[in-house]
Amino acid sequence: MMLWIIFFVTITCMLIIDLYVVGRHKHDMRLKESLFWTAVWISLAMLFNIGIWYSLGATPALNFFAGYALEKALSVDNLFVFLMIFSYFKVTGLQQRKILIYGILGALVMRACFIFMGIALIEKFHWIIYIFGAVLLVSGLKLCTGIEKDIKIEKNFILNITKRFFPKISTFLLVLIIVEATDIVFAIDSVPAVLSITSDPFIVFTSNVFAILGLRALYFLLSGIMPMFKYLHYGLGGVLTFIGTKMLISHWIHIPIGISLGVILTLISGSILISVISEKKKKQA
Repeated sequence: MMLWIIFFVTITCMLIIDLYVVGRHKHDMRLKESLFWTAVWISLAMLFNIGIWYSLGATPALNFFAGYALEKALSVDNLFVFLMIFSYFKVTGLQQRKILIYGILGALVMRACFIFMGIALIEKFHWIIYIFGAVLLVSGLKLCTGIEKDIKIEKNFILNITKRFFPKISTFLLVLIIVEATDIVFAIDSVPAVLSITSDPFIVFTSNVFAILGLRALYFLLSGIMPMFKYLHYGLGGVLTFIGTKMLISHWIHIPIGISLGVILTLISGSILISVISEKKKKQA
């Protein structure tokens, strides 16, 4: 209960600061500013993780870190899609900040619903874990093969249906609707992925929230260096494939959290490292 109280107090205070102190500036978020706030959010998550370690033990702390790292990595790849959406609609920097604020608040509500619904389904129908595993396996294979990389914004179903029924809708509201709808699609992958690590609602929810709340600053930090992460989707594809397989064989083979965490970090860091080396060689050439 004390950890729940600390969590909600911390998140509430940081949201107030983010919305009413950082968010009141009229200029675009600069590199140093976005780097600072990204570091603040990551530091808070790690401090909270230390609190979990001392209060609940090593295994819950490792589960939190694995869930946080997984959600953060998936979120980075999702930022590529947000960048494409903003570029397609020519959304300015200040408008991007507002859309990301509303988008993240909406994502928190939707993730909470997805997480607690998913936990309830697993507890009542344990076999549904195999459906989650199959979904992650298919998503991972699609990322590995590059099927999901070529996204056509103009063919987006939500875009077409919204413009059809609300032809005079503002660009700001239209983009916000697309961002929120896109996050629902992302949650179909990320929530089962975190549930494969643990079904503890406290660990799953807090790790997701800490990973999501730093996305606005992270977006502006990464927006200028997105090409350096061009192979990240292969690493994430490998992670989702591994986690999907882990869920499918969970009845017969138990993979310890230490091994799972090692695989997740190796695949993600490896794909980022390859991306950076490739970009460096490209510039030298």
